[in-house]
Amino acid sequence: MAVSSASATEPARPARVSGIDKIERRRVALAESALKTLGELGYARTSLREIANNSEFTHGVVHYYFRDKIDLISYCVRYYKTKCARRYDEVVETATSGQELVTGFLAKMTQTLVDETPMHKLWYDLRAQSMFEEQLRPDVEAIDKLLEEMIWRILGRYADLTATTPTVDAPTAYALIDGLFEQAVVGFAANPDKTPDLLTDRLLQVLPKLVAA
Repeated sequence: MAVSSASATEPARPARVSGIDKIERRRVALAESALKTLGELGYARTSLREIANNSEFTHGVVHYYFRDKIDLISYCVRYYKTKCARRYDEVVETATSGQELVTGFLAKMTQTLVDETPMHKLWYDLRAQSMFEEQLRPDVEAIDKLLEEMIWRILGRYADLTATTPTVDAPTAYALIDGLFEQAVVGFAANPDKTPDLLTDRLLQVLPKLVAA
């Protein structure tokens, strides 16, 4: 059957973006804008109005997309930590030896410590607040689980590459490594020059003890 010249030359129309996608894109844009203010001020000192004052968005726009401060901060931290959990995927997938995996993992962990300390401070602040704010707990638990799975993927790959088996379960591995990282986040403010190397040294002590032949 012949095809008309109009239909043959007419460019394909772009797919329509659903209303939900548009809303999610705007929420992501708001989150990215808000993260800097949140990282600087922390949970307790940040309000929706403060976030709006330090961004290109009005208070009304911020309030339209997020019902309150907890909703916005939870979304921001969940968005940021999801990206954090994925940053080690390439190292896990491409490492061909245990040493290569450890080197890549430590390089990325110390880099995020140095470059994104305010964001990590916000996360630990939020996690502490969840002990008092019940509304925060589901998101905090979900983020903790995401990070736990990230650490377990790294440890599992390390065990595969070194022909060993993990000696601890996933929650324990996460608690140990996250505890060292949280200490580094706290120490970085007082001693930014030495803290990354100290974190590296401590992780190098701990990682081999989490597996056994």
